[in-house]
This record gives sequence, C-alpha cells and structure tokens, in this order.
Amino acid sequence: MSTLLARTGRHRQRYVDQFRLVAGCIPYKLDKNVEDQGCNGEDRVLILMISTPNRSDLVFPKGGWENDETLGEAACREAIEEAGVKGILGENPLGVWEFRSKSSQNSCSLAGGCRGYMFALQVTEELDQWPGQASYNRKWLTVNEAFECCRYDWMRDALKHFLLLF
Repeated sequence: MSTLLARTGRHRQRYVDQFRLVAGCIPYKLDKNVEDQGCNGEDRVLILMISTPNRSDLVFPKGGWENDETLGEAACREAIEEAGVKGILGENPLGVWEFRSKSSQNSCSLAGGCRGYMFALQVTEELDQWPGQASYNRKWLTVNEAFECCRYDWMRDALKHFLLLF
C-alpha cells in the first residue's frame, strides 16, 4: 500500500474578497446497534470529530480549497488527511459559513477570514493509517455530544443544517 501524504503550504490556496476558501465535511455513520423502531433518524447518527494540534477542542475536518481541485475533492482530501476516513460526499454543500481561522480569533484585521463550505460525508472506510494521525485523533460522538463539542457558532449551525438530512 502506498503512503498517503498531506498537502502542505498555501501556495495553491484559493482566496475571494480576502477570504481564504475552505472545504470540509461532517463525517457520519449510522449506528447499527440502535433499534430502528420509534427512533428519530438522528438518534442513529454518529458524528466523527477530530482533535486539533495543541488544543483540547474537537472540530470537523476542513482545510484550504486548492486551485487544482474541485470543492468536493478538497472536502474529501481533508477528510482523508485529518480524519483518516473515506466515504460518500453529499452532492451539495450543507451551507457556507464565514469565520476566522483559529490562529487569528482575537484579531480585528481582515487577515485570517475564512469562507467555509461544509458537506455531509457518509463514512464507508476508516483508514488504519492516515497523513495526519500524529496530529489528529478521531472520536465518534452522538449528535448531542457533537453539539456540546462545537466550540464555534458556525460549527453548531453547520451541524443543524446537517441534521435536516435526517
């Protein structure tokens, strides 16, 4: 098996109106251990979130959309690089959110602004090895646990849009 490598650097990054364009996903699977009878669809959903380097919070896999890939390809690449998962990407983004990169949360300048496109990703494969496994740990959560872990409003909003699928 060939080794997967993460892309690094920002020389191929896309920018629009001073926003760095970002693609990501909400990886999920259906819990086969939960009975179908009388359950909401979302009661069977497990959400995958990942730890971030040097921080204690959990996030969804996401990263820069580069100029040699489609938006969907970028979202799938980030899922592989950061979370070590592959799957079926939703046809359309769940929405578009504007937020500040974590390195410039407290900055008042325009630099550090991101415009993020988030997709649903139904996980079909969890890799044993992936490019970012030394930096990111993955954790499967219930929908309620995922909401509790969302540090930023835009993440909660993306998760709400995701739940409209069920």
